[in-house]
Amino acid sequence: MNGLILVGGGGHCRSCIDVVEAEGKHTIRGIVDRAPAAKADLLGYPYLGDDSDLPALLENGGSALVTVGQIKSAEARKRLYALLRSFGANLPGVVSPHAHVSRHCTIGKGTVVFHGAIVNARAVVGANCIINSRALVEHDSIVGDHCHISTGVIVNGGSKVGEGTFIGSGAIVYNGVNIGSGCVIAAGTVVKSDVPDGTLLRGDR
Repeated sequence: MNGLILVGGGGHCRSCIDVVEAEGKHTIRGIVDRAPAAKADLLGYPYLGDDSDLPALLENGGSALVTVGQIKSAEARKRLYALLRSFGANLPGVVSPHAHVSRHCTIGKGTVVFHGAIVNARAVVGANCIINSRALVEHDSIVGDHCHISTGVIVNGGSKVGEGTFIGSGAIVYNGVNIGSGCVIAAGTVVKSDVPDGTLLRGDR
C-alpha cells in the first residue's frame, strides 16, 4: 500500500502531519505508536498499530518517517530510524513549502524542515534531523545525524553540530563554533566557544 507511515503519535507527530500535508508530495497512510496513541488526536489519520506491526506494514516496501520528538536525548529517534532502515523502508526528507532550503545545501534522509526555517547555501544537515519552525542553519554549517535544532535557533555560518545533539529554542551558536555529539544546549543559550561531546550547557559560554 502506498503512503507514508508516521512512527510516533504525539504532539510532534501532529506538527509533522502539518508539514507533510503542506508539502503535498506524500499521502499519509497512518500512525504507528504504542496503544495509547489509538486514543490520541491523530488529526483524522488511522492508528495502524505499534512497533511490532512495522514488519508487516513494510513487508512490500513503503515509506516511513520518525515522528517522535526529541527533547534532550536522541536515543528514541535513533532507535526507530535504525529499525525502519532494517525493514527496508524508504525514508524521505520532508520540507515545508514555507521554509527556505537552498538548492546548494544538503538535507539527509528522514529529516523534516518545518515552517519558516531557513537552511542556507552549502549547509549540510544529516539524516533523521528536526529543523524546527523558524530555525536558521546558515551557510557552510554542518548539522550531524539525529539532531534537533529547535524553534528559533540560530546556527551561524561555518558552525558544526555533532550527532544526536539537541539545541533548545532561541539558542544562538556563533560563527565557526563546534558543538560535540550528544550535547544538550538549553533554550536561550548563546554559544560563543567550542563545546565538548556530551555537554549539558546552560547559560552563555
